[in-house]
Amino acid sequence: MKKEKIVLAYSGGLDTSIIVKWLVKKGYEVICCLVDVGQKVENLEEIKHKATAICGASKIYTIDAREEFVKDYVFKALKWNAQYEGEYYLGTSLARPIIAEKQIEILNKEKASMVSHGATGKGNDQVRFEIAYYALNPGVKILAPWKNEEFLKEFPGRKEMIVFAKENNIPIKATKSAPWSSDENIMHISFESGVLEDPWFKPPKEMYEYTSSPEEAPDKITEVSIYFEKGIPVKINGIKMKPLQIMQKLNELGSVNGIGRLDMVENRFVGMKSRGVYETPGATILWKAHRAIESITTDRDLIHLRDKLMPEFAELTYNGFWFSDKMKALNVFIEETQKFVTGTVRLELYKGNVSVTGRKSEYSLYDFNLATMDKDSGTYEPKDAIGFIKILSLPQQIQNIKRNKKIHENKK
Repeated sequence: MKKEKIVLAYSGGLDTSIIVKWLVKKGYEVICCLVDVGQKVENLEEIKHKATAICGASKIYTIDAREEFVKDYVFKALKWNAQYEGEYYLGTSLARPIIAEKQIEILNKEKASMVSHGATGKGNDQVRFEIAYYALNPGVKILAPWKNEEFLKEFPGRKEMIVFAKENNIPIKATKSAPWSSDENIMHISFESGVLEDPWFKPPKEMYEYTSSPEEAPDKITEVSIYFEKGIPVKINGIKMKPLQIMQKLNELGSVNGIGRLDMVENRFVGMKSRGVYETPGATILWKAHRAIESITTDRDLIHLRDKLMPEFAELTYNGFWFSDKMKALNVFIEETQKFVTGTVRLELYKGNVSVTGRKSEYSLYDFNLATMDKDSGTYEPKDAIGFIKILSLPQQIQNIKRNKKIHENKK
């Protein structure tokens, strides 16, 4: 009897390695899909060997999607200056749809019928993966082990998984015990669960992996300039770079200077509050710079409309609706807003802070002669503001006159 093929989002870690073995024991042909979005992969050949020779997968696809991830996902969010609930830069949220997309591509290529992932049954990632699967392949079947009764009965916790790994000769990476979980990519690293589930608990210094602490950062300012073309960064300090190189360079600068740490309690899509700690060094610099170049190149009403719509983009991304029609419509809009967002921003990085010190553009809407307080430009007459203000205040004047008159009549 031919085995049913299942494509698993594979990381090479304990959880997904156990899942491979468990699925194989259940009679599935497992095809692993390892998508590189910038996470640390210490030894790719060892990971491949573990997935196939040790855990029993029939094959493993390794896909370098870093350039695509930065160009088509991170930079898309950058154009929106997107932040979920005013703080979170959406690093994990942006990575899930591209991983799901690669899984579906492999599913189609291998003529498989099922997909699987290692996301838990309480988090956001299960939603992001599975909504993306259905959007890209409506007829696909999904097997999510952390929501499967048989799997949960066999593996109620990590202790049982470690025992299973030893019994099946699955190598476990020897690392220091960390009472929290983490997820990383080229944009950020996130930490949650364990000791962090107490929102009053202060994260220990040793937890952070991407950034220096601000107090240990250099005592001198680092100056950097970023050149944008149509909302996309293309040069750092005058040197042209590809999207991935841009991200890597800014991560390096942000890391050294202690930039991009965030500790927040967010509202998960599944209905609960969750405490997360994030390190997002390069993106924090980029978001600040992008906002600065927009400030001189974009019309006031347009940028205000973008800012009103930004939470819609952020929530769709956070909640897993990357491939929805609403998202497609919003992204048509954002491209229109970025047509003239071209120019250079100068910034200073210092002990966790990012400060804009200059911005210039050939498409600048800033007019010195109009803005200056030192002389009359001839294009703006201050006395014209008298009528402008009177007209603007007219509704309030009428309200006060009418209401005060009525109050006075009622007192008689």
